[in-house]
Amino acid sequence: MTVNDDSFTNWKIREEIAESMIPLIGKLHREQDVTVLLHSRSLVNKSVVSILKTHRFARQIDGAELSVTETMPFLQALAALDLGPSQIDLGMLATMYKADDRGLSVEQFTAEAVAGATGANKIERREPRDVVLYGFGRIGRLVARLLIEKSGSGNGLRLRAIVVRGGGAQDIVKRASLLRRDSIHGQFQGTITVDEDSSTIVANGNAIKVIYADDPSHVDYTEYGIRDAILIDNTGKWRDREGLSKHLRPGIEKVVLTAPGKGDVPNIVHGVNHDTVKPDEQILSCASCTTNAIVPPLKAMDDEYGVLRGHVETVHSFTNDQNLLDNYHKSERRGRSAPLNMVITETGAASAVAKALPDLKAKISGSSIRVPVPDVSIAILNLQLAREATREEVHDYLREVSLTSPLKRQIDFTTAPDAVSSDFIGSRHASIVDAGALKVDGDNAILYLWYDNEFGYSCQVVRVVQHVSGVEYPTYPATAV
Repeated sequence: MTVNDDSFTNWKIREEIAESMIPLIGKLHREQDVTVLLHSRSLVNKSVVSILKTHRFARQIDGAELSVTETMPFLQALAALDLGPSQIDLGMLATMYKADDRGLSVEQFTAEAVAGATGANKIERREPRDVVLYGFGRIGRLVARLLIEKSGSGNGLRLRAIVVRGGGAQDIVKRASLLRRDSIHGQFQGTITVDEDSSTIVANGNAIKVIYADDPSHVDYTEYGIRDAILIDNTGKWRDREGLSKHLRPGIEKVVLTAPGKGDVPNIVHGVNHDTVKPDEQILSCASCTTNAIVPPLKAMDDEYGVLRGHVETVHSFTNDQNLLDNYHKSERRGRSAPLNMVITETGAASAVAKALPDLKAKISGSSIRVPVPDVSIAILNLQLAREATREEVHDYLREVSLTSPLKRQIDFTTAPDAVSSDFIGSRHASIVDAGALKVDGDNAILYLWYDNEFGYSCQVVRVVQHVSGVEYPTYPATAV
């Protein structure tokens, strides 16, 4: 048999194993509210090829490819357990099992590693939590996709309504079409139908009421059967507590803003300060996409090396706030054609760091350039450290942070030598460390951080909403602190 034959035979074996993983992953998710992960990447609703690619990705971080032949026994062991709602990382289980020298079987080790989610220890499945989207633009539609994707168990977040201003004939049909097709993020994964008579979009079985209103004060959500909902404001029209309080109408319990909050509105970056949200806090912000991109790696660097000062330069994709062609704009430079120019502009991300990382004493400055790409940006974080380090040391540290730390859902890591911005469209991390571009010279470190300023940020928003709604379930095995 030739090498090519060996490779193809091996592929077919792994393909068959991945196929057999899908019903086990689906059943755990639907029936027990268990989300199966692989090095923090969800395997729920993934295709055979996606599962295999996710396993192969592990070599970029862990130094070696992870095979489905290694993870399948752990999945089978999980399927035999009495599990409660949780997230369980097969990659972590396999990695920790290799390092364990007690001679336990896979079944014994797995049962011990996830003991907090089994039997008498497991938490009860919670009632679904209603969610309302106020606005349905770029972020609103991506958040909608994520909420629909995560509704498989029926016990998590449930998108009940979208509030928009009326747009004329066939408004709901056009909005459903924008949810169904996206020029950057591709086709919606599932089916979408529209009932114009009842102003309802049905996406993967989720009935989503489209409510037309010009102002929050015009809506009583209880009329639509909505109770104790979390409203996500995607418009950015109101950013202070007084303005956002307009949303606290009958049926709405909390308001989450997808833009930097002003005044005393808490700016929350999931993974960094989400655990500071007070249970009775009704209004909070998810900060900006750039703040979410820089704060987790900034925290990681400060924890290990100390940061004395820093500057962030963001090279940011253009947005709907800019003009396609030169035209009047209230802001300087943004009136010039976005797809034809690099545009110097301001960023509030640096000043927002203080809200998310109040213990960081370093002064962080920032600036930004908008460039002619429609999605994915890069933040260049230039840091003066409290002690000297080597490039290899920082490289290995950040790789480990992305793999095993509490920030692994926020920080990703790539060693791809020819990585470019479009490679990171659809990334679910807040930022991705580009290992090849990393520079360290004594006490100076320069990090290049890619981030999908649309989708990665939307994932961070959903994580915050899950946390404040009480449906963010614990992850096993526990990561190192």
